[in-house]
Amino acid sequence: MLLAIDIGNTNISYGIFREEMLIKKGKIPTKIKDYNRYLKKFPWRKIKEVIICSVVPESLKRIKRDLRKNFSGKPFILGENISVPIKNLYQRPKEVGQDRLVNAYAGYSFYGGNLVVIDFGTAVTFDVVSERGEYLGGMIFPGLKTSLDGLCQRAALLPKRMHFEIPQVLIGSSTRESILSGIFHGFLAMTRKLVEILKERQGIEKVVFTGGDAPKLYPFLSDLGPLRENLILEGLRLIYKNVRKNK
Repeated sequence: MLLAIDIGNTNISYGIFREEMLIKKGKIPTKIKDYNRYLKKFPWRKIKEVIICSVVPESLKRIKRDLRKNFSGKPFILGENISVPIKNLYQRPKEVGQDRLVNAYAGYSFYGGNLVVIDFGTAVTFDVVSERGEYLGGMIFPGLKTSLDGLCQRAALLPKRMHFEIPQVLIGSSTRESILSGIFHGFLAMTRKLVEILKERQGIEKVVFTGGDAPKLYPFLSDLGPLRENLILEGLRLIYKNVRKNK
């Protein structure tokens, strides 16, 4: 079995694959200090390989430390001992987060080119793949919770902390309702407009949604393209498969 780990800014997502089937998945809060209390519960007798993608260097160090307590093999780590097999046309290729490249590679593998992968997470990323499978770049802006937290912390008269939920009204009749409506409908409108621009200017034909907040927004955007909640984990499996094939 293969253990795929994606270390994000808010959560560490993991998936255990038996061949091509994802048989178990879960999340670990990135900010905790002791990952081993989660890792030690994994079925290590059956796990033969580990592949890791990370955008949090300090957490990657701690994951590697705690992995050694359970796993005697050498993990595949994107950006360290393996690369995402996609042509990266970024001006400075090393600036691109490995998670964005994995999403682009997985999106192209499943859906083909002229594609944008939209990942709703701590940050929202739009990653564009050409018809030939090249990574062209994209867009980054604050995610739902990041936007909500930033607004509340910087505006003196607003609540200092709010939990995001889908608003029940368009026109808020309280400060809380107004904030939730503005952020929610603003995100929907921005997403639709950016997709429209990408189709007009870039010739984008396909849209794929993923990320931790995607299930909240997808019911209101489903006409644009499919939701693939486990895209990055599936991408890590494909990359592992590619590495093994070329060894």
